[in-house]
Amino acid sequence: MVDKRLIQQLEKHRQRFLLLVGLAVSGGVLVVLQADYLAKIINGVFIDGLNLSGVWLWMVPLFVIMTLRSVVVWFIEVSAHGLAACIKTEIRERLLNCLLDLGPIYARGQQTGELVNVLVEGVEKLEPYFAKFLPQLFTALLVPAVILTWVFPLDVSTAVILMVTAPLIPIFMILIGRMAENLNKQQWETLSRLSAHFLDVLQGLTILKIFGRSIEQIQVISRMSAEFRDTTLGVLRIAFLSALVLELVATISTALVAVTIGLKLLYFKMNFVQAFFLLLLAPEFYSPLRQLGTHFHAGMAGVAAAERIFEILALHQGQVGMDKVKFFPRQEQVGIVVENVYYAYEAGARPALKGISLEIKPGQQVAVVGASGSGKSTLASLLLMFMVPDQGEIYVNGVRLSEIERADWLEHVAFVPQAPHLFFRSIADNIRLGKEGASLKEVAKAAKNAGAHEFIMALPEGYNTVVGEGGQGLSGGQCKRLAIARAFLQDAPFVLLDEATAGLDPQNEAVIDEALQRLKVGRTVLIIAHRLTTVYKADSIVVFDQGQVAEVGGHDELMMKHGRYYQLVTAFRGVA
Repeated sequence: MVDKRLIQQLEKHRQRFLLLVGLAVSGGVLVVLQADYLAKIINGVFIDGLNLSGVWLWMVPLFVIMTLRSVVVWFIEVSAHGLAACIKTEIRERLLNCLLDLGPIYARGQQTGELVNVLVEGVEKLEPYFAKFLPQLFTALLVPAVILTWVFPLDVSTAVILMVTAPLIPIFMILIGRMAENLNKQQWETLSRLSAHFLDVLQGLTILKIFGRSIEQIQVISRMSAEFRDTTLGVLRIAFLSALVLELVATISTALVAVTIGLKLLYFKMNFVQAFFLLLLAPEFYSPLRQLGTHFHAGMAGVAAAERIFEILALHQGQVGMDKVKFFPRQEQVGIVVENVYYAYEAGARPALKGISLEIKPGQQVAVVGASGSGKSTLASLLLMFMVPDQGEIYVNGVRLSEIERADWLEHVAFVPQAPHLFFRSIADNIRLGKEGASLKEVAKAAKNAGAHEFIMALPEGYNTVVGEGGQGLSGGQCKRLAIARAFLQDAPFVLLDEATAGLDPQNEAVIDEALQRLKVGRTVLIIAHRLTTVYKADSIVVFDQGQVAEVGGHDELMMKHGRYYQLVTAFRGVA
């Protein structure tokens, strides 16, 4: 239950946590003092027959002590939640940075809904652990110890009873906790699956409607919700059972102390004020242990969520790379050399690149073509530093790409993907992704170069028009023009085009092709080509076949060879 990885998160907040521990000890001292003054007042009024003036000197300190105890309890609560909020923020930032560093290749292999659930609900599950369970754990250790230091000199038998019965509560708590551990993990996994499936259904709602499967998915979600409900009820049943057992043990133990003290009081072996003082301390002795049991299951839920969180963070920590150079200055021109690069997916089970080598000279336009699965997209991912080669090296202007900070390198790369993503923001903000803080004048100039200015001005609010998530409200051609506008605004020396004209009607294709021709001027360009009509004018064409370079040359040269490129072109023309 005490997860070492979660405890390590307190390292940066050691002083704050030690303050909480100190407050817990202070609370224990105040509990004893409160019981002492209350016992004196009751004894003075009912046994010694004192009036208000006789007990006034005890009532004032009692009021002060009770006030201080309330302040300490409040401050512990506020500080614990503040500490938990800081740790949650740090973990969420680490998770987000980790996912960004792992890149789209990792994210593509995961369920988006599950990752969102980890980032949001999973991190929130840690709050009870840091705000409730851990502070209460130290309170349960320290406050009873403080009380025992007062009880031992007064009555050894009471102290022995407290010492013998106190361990029973954590023992029962641990035994019952083991029963709940698997259920807590199952509950978290069920919630993650439900979140992932629900988002998947929302994203594919159009397809489900077309094929008439939406009702079927409602039934699936209903079944998964019922599974989550049953698991949650199972956790609650064990939580209520543990609460019953802990309350029963604490009540019986308090009763045992009361009987022992009552017998001593009956046979005049203890005076009333001492007996009443001990009776007041007995429930206070068990109270922190009972509260620990109350927060135990919330803490277990945090541990269950932490498993997935640290699993993702471990992937990031496990990434091994070379030392980065401290500074990679802005390059006016970029030349790239790919030297004997290998890469395989699924831990080597699915080879994608098998020793490819190619060169892109500064200012040159190179196209990479090949059948689906030949390794084109893998090369693009390596050049974008989403992945690192298993073997071989990639050089940029003579510097190993692995030695360049990713952020420094990506400043040199303008990427126009086949399916650009637009965020739920204004048109201008989406274009400004290419250059943070760009003026509206610069944004408009980039849009004009991309052939997007006219349709933007026709929108209700022009550049301030908010587009839907993923570009809802815009056509595919308009989305691609905005992606090209980003590239113009970024003004990077290396342009990576992943078939930017795919899936367009002839009119849009012509506009975008004209914009791309302007974008290519004076820049090094790599075209990942699926439509072979886009590569005929390239300076060099590299043909991939099953992860290897099959041919290199110009269009006419390769056509004359009647090799793999010739087969691709003739097959494409036949289909076209």
